[in-house]
Amino acid sequence: MSGADIAWVATSTALVMLMTPALAFFYGGLVRKKNLVSTLSQCLTIFAVVSLVWALWGYSISFAPSVTNFGFIGDLSKAGLNNVSPSTINTFYAPNIPEYLYFAFQLKFAAITPALIIGAFAERIKFRSLLIFTVLWSTLIYSPVAHWVWGQGGWLRSMGAIDFAGGTVVHITAGISALAAALVMGKRKDLGSKEFKPNNIPFVILGAGLLWFGWFGFNGGSALAANDIAVSALVVTNLSAAAAAISWMTVDWIIKGKPSGVGIAVGAVCGLVAITPASGYVGVPASIIIGLLAGVFSNLVASWRGSRLMFDDALDVFACHGVSGIWGSIAAGLFASSAINPSGPNGLFFGNPTQLVSQVEAVIVVAAFALLGSFVLLKIINKFSPLRVSPEEEERGLDQSQHGEDAYSEDT
Repeated sequence: MSGADIAWVATSTALVMLMTPALAFFYGGLVRKKNLVSTLSQCLTIFAVVSLVWALWGYSISFAPSVTNFGFIGDLSKAGLNNVSPSTINTFYAPNIPEYLYFAFQLKFAAITPALIIGAFAERIKFRSLLIFTVLWSTLIYSPVAHWVWGQGGWLRSMGAIDFAGGTVVHITAGISALAAALVMGKRKDLGSKEFKPNNIPFVILGAGLLWFGWFGFNGGSALAANDIAVSALVVTNLSAAAAAISWMTVDWIIKGKPSGVGIAVGAVCGLVAITPASGYVGVPASIIIGLLAGVFSNLVASWRGSRLMFDDALDVFACHGVSGIWGSIAAGLFASSAINPSGPNGLFFGNPTQLVSQVEAVIVVAAFALLGSFVLLKIINKFSPLRVSPEEEERGLDQSQHGEDAYSEDT
Protein backbone atom coordinates (compact mmCIF):
# COMPACT_ATOMS: atom_id res chain seq x y z
CA MET A 1 0.00 0.00 0.00
CA SER A 2 1.04 3.59 -0.62
CA GLY A 3 0.51 6.11 2.16
CA ALA A 4 0.42 8.98 -0.34
CA ASP A 5 -2.20 7.24 -2.48
CA ILE A 6 -4.31 6.41 0.57
CA ALA A 7 -4.16 10.03 1.74
CA TRP A 8 -5.14 11.40 -1.67
CA VAL A 9 -8.02 8.99 -2.28
CA ALA A 10 -9.29 9.47 1.29
CA THR A 11 -9.22 13.25 0.74
CA SER A 12 -10.99 12.82 -2.60
CA THR A 13 -13.63 10.67 -0.92
CA ALA A 14 -14.37 13.52 1.47
CA LEU A 15 -14.43 16.03 -1.39
CA VAL A 16 -16.99 13.98 -3.30
CA MET A 17 -19.15 13.65 -0.19
CA LEU A 18 -19.24 17.46 -0.02
CA MET A 19 -20.91 17.41 -3.43
CA THR A 20 -24.12 16.05 -1.90
CA PRO A 21 -24.84 19.13 0.26
CA ALA A 22 -23.47 21.26 -2.60
CA LEU A 23 -26.05 19.75 -4.92
CA ALA A 24 -28.70 20.31 -2.26
CA PHE A 25 -27.92 24.04 -2.18
CA PHE A 26 -27.66 24.22 -5.97
CA TYR A 27 -31.08 22.59 -6.47
CA GLY A 28 -32.58 24.12 -3.34
CA GLY A 29 -31.90 27.63 -4.59
CA LEU A 30 -33.55 26.90 -7.93
CA VAL A 31 -36.92 25.73 -6.57
CA ARG A 32 -39.61 27.92 -5.04
CA LYS A 33 -39.37 28.81 -1.36
CA LYS A 34 -42.15 26.40 -0.35
CA ASN A 35 -40.07 23.46 -1.66
CA LEU A 36 -36.65 24.38 -0.31
CA VAL A 37 -36.61 22.13 2.78
CA SER A 38 -37.90 19.15 0.80
CA THR A 39 -35.16 19.53 -1.81
CA LEU A 40 -32.41 19.76 0.80
CA SER A 41 -33.90 16.80 2.69
CA GLN A 42 -34.17 14.67 -0.42
CA CYS A 43 -30.48 15.04 -1.22
CA LEU A 44 -29.33 14.24 2.32
CA THR A 45 -31.71 11.31 2.72
CA ILE A 46 -30.69 9.80 -0.61
CA PHE A 47 -27.09 9.86 0.57
CA ALA A 48 -28.05 7.96 3.71
CA VAL A 49 -30.21 5.41 1.89
CA VAL A 50 -27.66 4.67 -0.83
CA SER A 51 -24.89 4.33 1.77
CA LEU A 52 -26.73 1.33 3.16
CA VAL A 53 -27.74 -0.09 -0.22
CA TRP A 54 -24.16 0.20 -1.45
CA ALA A 55 -22.73 -1.61 1.57
CA LEU A 56 -25.33 -4.38 1.62
CA TRP A 57 -25.45 -5.29 -2.08
CA GLY A 58 -24.79 -2.41 -4.50
CA TYR A 59 -21.00 -2.53 -4.31
CA SER A 60 -21.02 -6.26 -4.91
CA ILE A 61 -23.33 -6.00 -7.94
CA SER A 62 -21.01 -3.33 -9.35
CA PHE A 63 -17.52 -4.54 -8.51
CA ALA A 64 -17.58 -8.25 -7.69
CA PRO A 65 -16.62 -10.60 -10.55
CA SER A 66 -19.30 -11.06 -13.20
CA VAL A 67 -21.97 -13.67 -12.60
CA THR A 68 -21.58 -14.95 -16.17
CA ASN A 69 -19.19 -14.42 -19.06
CA PHE A 70 -21.62 -11.86 -20.47
CA GLY A 71 -20.53 -9.31 -17.85
CA PHE A 72 -23.98 -7.95 -16.96
CA ILE A 73 -23.80 -7.83 -13.15
CA GLY A 74 -21.36 -8.80 -10.45
CA ASP A 75 -22.05 -11.69 -8.11
CA LEU A 76 -22.88 -11.27 -4.41
CA SER A 77 -19.50 -12.38 -3.09
CA LYS A 78 -18.93 -8.91 -1.64
CA ALA A 79 -22.46 -8.35 -0.28
CA GLY A 80 -22.37 -6.80 3.16
CA LEU A 81 -18.67 -6.11 2.49
CA ASN A 82 -17.93 -9.80 2.77
CA ASN A 83 -14.28 -10.47 1.89
CA VAL A 84 -13.55 -6.73 2.04
CA SER A 85 -11.52 -5.27 4.90
CA PRO A 86 -9.16 -2.39 5.70
CA SER A 87 -6.20 -4.68 5.09
CA THR A 88 -7.27 -6.27 1.79
CA ILE A 89 -6.33 -4.93 -1.62
CA ASN A 90 -8.17 -5.53 -4.88
CA THR A 91 -5.33 -5.45 -7.38
CA PHE A 92 -7.70 -5.28 -10.35
CA TYR A 93 -9.18 -1.91 -9.32
CA ALA A 94 -6.72 -0.16 -7.03
CA PRO A 95 -3.45 -1.96 -6.20
CA ASN A 96 -2.09 0.69 -3.82
CA ILE A 97 -5.02 1.38 -1.49
CA PRO A 98 -7.24 -0.79 0.76
CA GLU A 99 -10.40 -2.05 -0.89
CA TYR A 100 -12.30 -0.51 2.03
CA LEU A 101 -11.20 2.89 0.74
CA TYR A 102 -12.10 2.00 -2.85
CA PHE A 103 -15.54 0.99 -1.59
CA ALA A 104 -15.91 4.30 0.27
CA PHE A 105 -14.79 6.34 -2.75
CA GLN A 106 -17.19 4.57 -5.10
CA LEU A 107 -19.99 4.96 -2.55
CA LYS A 108 -19.91 8.72 -2.98
CA PHE A 109 -20.49 8.35 -6.73
CA ALA A 110 -23.34 5.91 -6.17
CA ALA A 111 -24.95 8.25 -3.64
CA ILE A 112 -24.91 11.47 -5.63
CA THR A 113 -26.16 9.93 -8.89
CA PRO A 114 -29.82 9.36 -7.90
CA ALA A 115 -29.78 12.73 -6.15
CA LEU A 116 -29.09 14.35 -9.52
CA ILE A 117 -32.39 12.97 -10.83
CA ILE A 118 -34.58 14.76 -8.27
CA GLY A 119 -34.26 18.00 -10.23
CA ALA A 120 -36.48 16.48 -12.92
CA PHE A 121 -39.46 15.93 -10.62
CA ALA A 122 -38.74 18.71 -8.17
CA GLU A 123 -41.71 20.26 -6.34
CA ARG A 124 -44.13 17.38 -6.94
CA ILE A 125 -42.89 13.94 -5.79
CA LYS A 126 -44.04 12.10 -2.67
CA PHE A 127 -41.17 11.55 -0.25
CA ARG A 128 -42.07 7.90 0.39
CA SER A 129 -42.13 7.12 -3.33
CA LEU A 130 -38.80 8.87 -3.77
CA LEU A 131 -37.21 6.58 -1.18
CA ILE A 132 -38.57 3.49 -2.92
CA PHE A 133 -37.33 4.76 -6.26
CA THR A 134 -33.88 5.46 -4.81
CA VAL A 135 -33.43 1.91 -3.52
CA LEU A 136 -34.67 0.26 -6.71
CA TRP A 137 -32.93 2.62 -9.14
CA SER A 138 -29.59 2.28 -7.35
CA THR A 139 -29.96 -1.50 -7.44
CA LEU A 140 -31.41 -2.07 -10.91
CA ILE A 141 -30.04 0.82 -12.99
CA TYR A 142 -26.90 2.32 -11.46
CA SER A 143 -25.18 -0.81 -10.17
CA PRO A 144 -25.48 -2.84 -13.41
CA VAL A 145 -24.24 0.10 -15.51
CA ALA A 146 -21.31 0.60 -13.13
CA HIS A 147 -20.44 -3.06 -13.65
CA TRP A 148 -20.73 -2.80 -17.45
CA VAL A 149 -18.37 0.17 -17.66
CA TRP A 150 -16.02 -0.20 -14.69
CA GLY A 151 -16.45 -3.71 -13.31
CA GLN A 152 -14.17 -6.69 -13.67
CA GLY A 153 -15.58 -8.53 -16.70
CA GLY A 154 -18.05 -5.73 -17.52
CA TRP A 155 -19.10 -6.04 -21.13
CA LEU A 156 -18.79 -2.40 -22.18
CA ARG A 157 -15.38 -2.23 -20.55
CA SER A 158 -14.39 -5.35 -22.47
CA MET A 159 -15.54 -3.68 -25.70
CA GLY A 160 -13.10 -0.83 -25.06
CA ALA A 161 -15.38 1.92 -23.71
CA ILE A 162 -13.64 4.35 -21.35
CA ASP A 163 -15.12 6.50 -18.60
CA PHE A 164 -12.50 7.95 -16.31
CA ALA A 165 -14.74 9.35 -13.58
CA GLY A 166 -18.40 8.75 -14.40
CA GLY A 167 -19.62 10.59 -17.48
CA THR A 168 -21.44 7.49 -18.66
CA VAL A 169 -22.05 5.75 -15.35
CA VAL A 170 -23.15 8.82 -13.40
CA HIS A 171 -24.25 11.61 -15.71
CA ILE A 172 -25.79 9.80 -18.66
CA THR A 173 -27.72 7.43 -16.38
CA ALA A 174 -28.95 10.33 -14.24
CA GLY A 175 -29.65 12.72 -17.11
CA ILE A 176 -31.55 10.21 -19.22
CA SER A 177 -33.41 8.83 -16.19
CA ALA A 178 -34.42 12.41 -15.42
CA LEU A 179 -35.99 12.63 -18.86
CA ALA A 180 -37.96 9.45 -18.17
CA ALA A 181 -38.99 10.81 -14.77
CA ALA A 182 -40.23 14.09 -16.25
CA LEU A 183 -42.32 12.20 -18.81
CA VAL A 184 -43.87 9.92 -16.18
CA MET A 185 -44.48 12.60 -13.55
CA GLY A 186 -46.12 15.18 -15.80
CA LYS A 187 -45.87 18.93 -15.53
CA ARG A 188 -46.05 21.02 -12.39
CA LYS A 189 -49.33 22.68 -11.55
CA ASP A 190 -49.74 26.07 -13.27
CA LEU A 191 -46.60 25.65 -15.36
CA GLY A 192 -46.85 28.04 -18.28
CA SER A 193 -49.46 30.27 -16.66
CA LYS A 194 -47.21 31.37 -13.79
CA GLU A 195 -43.55 32.30 -13.70
CA PHE A 196 -41.52 29.99 -11.45
CA LYS A 197 -38.49 31.86 -10.15
CA PRO A 198 -35.55 30.54 -8.07
CA ASN A 199 -36.06 31.32 -4.40
CA ASN A 200 -32.40 31.91 -3.58
CA ILE A 201 -29.85 32.66 -6.31
CA PRO A 202 -26.99 32.97 -3.78
CA PHE A 203 -27.69 29.31 -2.83
CA VAL A 204 -27.42 28.36 -6.50
CA ILE A 205 -24.06 30.08 -6.91
CA LEU A 206 -22.79 28.72 -3.58
CA GLY A 207 -23.86 25.22 -4.56
CA ALA A 208 -22.17 25.47 -7.96
CA GLY A 209 -18.97 26.72 -6.35
CA LEU A 210 -18.93 23.85 -3.88
CA LEU A 211 -19.68 21.36 -6.66
CA TRP A 212 -16.72 22.78 -8.60
CA PHE A 213 -14.55 22.32 -5.51
CA GLY A 214 -15.76 18.79 -4.82
CA TRP A 215 -15.29 17.81 -8.46
CA PHE A 216 -11.52 17.93 -8.01
CA GLY A 217 -11.97 14.85 -5.84
CA PHE A 218 -14.53 13.39 -8.24
CA ASN A 219 -12.14 13.48 -11.20
CA GLY A 220 -8.70 13.77 -9.62
CA GLY A 221 -9.47 11.01 -7.13
CA SER A 222 -10.46 8.67 -9.95
CA ALA A 223 -6.78 8.24 -10.73
CA LEU A 224 -6.82 6.23 -7.46
CA ALA A 225 -3.27 7.38 -6.83
CA ALA A 226 -1.33 10.54 -6.03
CA ASN A 227 0.29 10.78 -9.45
CA ASP A 228 0.58 12.80 -12.65
CA ILE A 229 -2.77 11.55 -13.96
CA ALA A 230 -4.52 12.94 -10.88
CA VAL A 231 -2.79 16.30 -11.37
CA SER A 232 -3.72 16.38 -15.05
CA ALA A 233 -7.34 15.57 -14.20
CA LEU A 234 -7.42 18.46 -11.72
CA VAL A 235 -6.13 20.93 -14.30
CA VAL A 236 -8.44 19.93 -17.16
CA THR A 237 -11.44 19.74 -14.83
CA ASN A 238 -10.98 23.35 -13.82
CA LEU A 239 -10.47 24.57 -17.37
CA SER A 240 -13.50 22.77 -18.76
CA ALA A 241 -15.72 24.22 -16.02
CA ALA A 242 -14.37 27.70 -16.66
CA ALA A 243 -14.86 27.40 -20.42
CA ALA A 244 -18.45 26.19 -20.07
CA ALA A 245 -19.33 28.93 -17.60
CA ILE A 246 -18.10 31.50 -20.14
CA SER A 247 -19.81 29.89 -23.15
CA TRP A 248 -23.16 29.52 -21.35
CA MET A 249 -22.90 33.13 -20.18
CA THR A 250 -22.10 34.27 -23.72
CA VAL A 251 -25.08 32.46 -25.23
CA ASP A 252 -27.34 34.01 -22.57
CA TRP A 253 -25.88 37.43 -23.27
CA ILE A 254 -26.50 37.10 -27.01
CA ILE A 255 -30.00 35.61 -26.79
CA LYS A 256 -31.39 37.21 -23.64
CA GLY A 257 -29.44 40.44 -23.57
CA LYS A 258 -27.93 39.96 -20.12
CA PRO A 259 -25.51 37.47 -18.50
CA SER A 260 -27.40 35.45 -15.89
CA GLY A 261 -25.81 34.55 -12.57
CA VAL A 262 -27.79 31.32 -12.50
CA GLY A 263 -26.69 30.61 -16.07
CA ILE A 264 -23.02 31.09 -15.23
CA ALA A 265 -23.39 28.64 -12.33
CA VAL A 266 -25.26 26.07 -14.42
CA GLY A 267 -22.75 26.45 -17.24
CA ALA A 268 -19.86 25.66 -14.92
CA VAL A 269 -21.61 22.47 -13.80
CA CYS A 270 -22.13 21.48 -17.46
CA GLY A 271 -18.40 21.86 -18.05
CA LEU A 272 -17.66 19.70 -15.03
CA VAL A 273 -20.05 17.05 -16.29
CA ALA A 274 -18.60 17.04 -19.79
CA ILE A 275 -14.95 16.67 -18.75
CA THR A 276 -15.68 13.88 -16.27
CA PRO A 277 -15.41 10.86 -18.62
CA ALA A 278 -12.36 12.30 -20.40
CA SER A 279 -10.55 13.95 -17.49
CA GLY A 280 -7.85 11.30 -17.16
CA TYR A 281 -7.21 11.03 -20.89
CA VAL A 282 -7.14 14.54 -22.43
CA GLY A 283 -4.93 17.59 -22.33
CA VAL A 284 -5.51 21.31 -21.90
CA PRO A 285 -6.65 22.32 -25.42
CA ALA A 286 -9.15 19.47 -25.57
CA SER A 287 -10.55 20.29 -22.13
CA ILE A 288 -11.25 23.88 -23.14
CA ILE A 289 -12.98 22.76 -26.34
CA ILE A 290 -15.04 20.20 -24.39
CA GLY A 291 -16.14 22.85 -21.90
CA LEU A 292 -16.92 25.53 -24.47
CA LEU A 293 -19.15 23.20 -26.49
CA ALA A 294 -20.80 21.75 -23.38
CA GLY A 295 -21.97 25.21 -22.32
CA VAL A 296 -23.39 25.92 -25.78
CA PHE A 297 -25.05 22.53 -26.30
CA SER A 298 -26.66 22.39 -22.86
CA ASN A 299 -27.83 26.01 -22.98
CA LEU A 300 -29.51 25.51 -26.35
CA VAL A 301 -31.23 22.31 -25.23
CA ALA A 302 -32.43 23.94 -21.99
CA SER A 303 -33.77 26.93 -23.93
CA TRP A 304 -35.51 24.65 -26.43
CA ARG A 305 -37.09 22.63 -23.62
CA GLY A 306 -38.19 25.74 -21.77
CA SER A 307 -39.69 27.44 -24.81
CA ARG A 308 -41.83 24.47 -25.80
CA LEU A 309 -42.80 23.03 -22.40
CA MET A 310 -43.05 19.58 -23.99
CA PHE A 311 -42.05 18.02 -20.68
CA ASP A 312 -41.27 19.47 -17.28
CA ASP A 313 -37.70 18.66 -16.33
CA ALA A 314 -37.94 21.28 -13.62
CA LEU A 315 -34.24 21.95 -13.09
CA ASP A 316 -33.00 20.90 -16.55
CA VAL A 317 -31.22 17.75 -15.39
CA PHE A 318 -31.40 16.28 -18.89
CA ALA A 319 -29.97 19.40 -20.52
CA CYS A 320 -27.15 19.67 -18.00
CA HIS A 321 -26.20 16.09 -17.13
CA GLY A 322 -27.69 14.17 -20.03
CA VAL A 323 -26.52 16.40 -22.88
CA SER A 324 -23.13 17.31 -21.39
CA GLY A 325 -22.60 13.72 -20.24
CA ILE A 326 -23.26 12.40 -23.75
CA TRP A 327 -21.02 15.05 -25.31
CA GLY A 328 -18.23 14.37 -22.81
CA SER A 329 -18.35 10.60 -23.35
CA ILE A 330 -18.16 11.05 -27.12
CA ALA A 331 -15.42 13.67 -26.69
CA ALA A 332 -13.34 11.09 -24.85
CA GLY A 333 -13.42 9.05 -28.04
CA LEU A 334 -12.24 12.09 -30.00
CA PHE A 335 -9.56 13.62 -27.78
CA ALA A 336 -8.14 10.78 -25.66
CA SER A 337 -4.37 10.60 -25.93
CA SER A 338 -1.97 7.98 -24.65
CA ALA A 339 0.58 10.78 -24.40
CA ILE A 340 -1.50 12.12 -21.50
CA ASN A 341 -2.30 8.72 -20.02
CA PRO A 342 -0.04 5.88 -21.22
CA SER A 343 -2.45 3.28 -19.84
CA GLY A 344 -5.36 4.75 -21.81
CA PRO A 345 -6.22 4.62 -25.51
CA ASN A 346 -5.88 7.17 -28.26
CA GLY A 347 -9.02 8.71 -29.67
CA LEU A 348 -10.04 9.56 -33.22
CA PHE A 349 -7.90 12.70 -33.44
CA PHE A 350 -4.84 10.68 -32.42
CA GLY A 351 -5.31 7.93 -34.98
CA ASN A 352 -7.77 5.52 -33.33
CA PRO A 353 -11.29 5.78 -34.79
CA THR A 354 -12.40 2.55 -33.08
CA GLN A 355 -12.34 4.36 -29.72
CA LEU A 356 -14.99 6.78 -30.94
CA VAL A 357 -17.09 3.83 -32.09
CA SER A 358 -16.78 2.22 -28.64
CA GLN A 359 -17.82 5.47 -26.96
CA VAL A 360 -20.86 5.96 -29.18
CA GLU A 361 -21.94 2.36 -28.63
CA ALA A 362 -21.64 2.78 -24.86
CA VAL A 363 -23.63 6.03 -24.94
CA ILE A 364 -26.44 4.46 -26.95
CA VAL A 365 -26.63 1.33 -24.79
CA VAL A 366 -26.54 3.15 -21.43
CA ALA A 367 -28.95 5.87 -22.54
CA ALA A 368 -31.47 3.32 -23.85
CA PHE A 369 -31.19 1.20 -20.70
CA ALA A 370 -31.57 4.21 -18.38
CA LEU A 371 -34.54 5.62 -20.32
CA LEU A 372 -36.49 2.39 -20.64
CA GLY A 373 -35.48 1.01 -17.25
CA SER A 374 -36.35 4.18 -15.35
CA PHE A 375 -39.62 4.65 -17.22
CA VAL A 376 -40.77 1.11 -16.41
CA LEU A 377 -39.52 1.34 -12.82
CA LEU A 378 -41.42 4.57 -12.17
CA LYS A 379 -44.59 3.19 -13.72
CA ILE A 380 -44.41 0.11 -11.50
CA ILE A 381 -43.74 2.15 -8.34
CA ASN A 382 -46.66 4.40 -9.16
CA LYS A 383 -49.00 1.37 -9.08
CA PHE A 384 -48.43 0.68 -5.38
CA SER A 385 -47.04 4.00 -4.12
CA PRO A 386 -48.29 7.02 -6.08
CA LEU A 387 -45.39 9.15 -7.24
CA ARG A 388 -47.07 12.51 -7.22
CA VAL A 389 -48.49 14.56 -4.39
CA SER A 390 -52.08 15.79 -4.68
CA PRO A 391 -52.76 19.17 -6.35
CA GLU A 392 -53.55 20.60 -2.90
CA GLU A 393 -50.26 19.34 -1.46
CA GLU A 394 -48.37 20.68 -4.44
CA GLU A 395 -50.01 24.08 -3.98
CA ARG A 396 -49.04 24.14 -0.29
CA GLY A 397 -45.51 23.08 -1.15
CA LEU A 398 -43.60 19.93 -0.27
CA ASP A 399 -41.98 21.52 2.78
CA GLN A 400 -45.30 21.58 4.58
CA SER A 401 -47.12 18.68 2.93
CA GLN A 402 -44.25 16.17 3.18
CA HIS A 403 -42.19 17.40 6.13
CA GLY A 404 -44.33 19.79 8.16
CA GLU A 405 -41.61 22.42 8.09
CA ASP A 406 -40.86 25.79 6.56
CA ALA A 407 -37.49 27.00 5.32
CA TYR A 408 -37.99 30.36 7.00
CA SER A 409 -40.07 31.23 10.01
CA GLU A 410 -42.74 33.90 9.65
CA ASP A 411 -40.74 36.50 11.56
CA THR A 412 -37.65 36.26 9.29
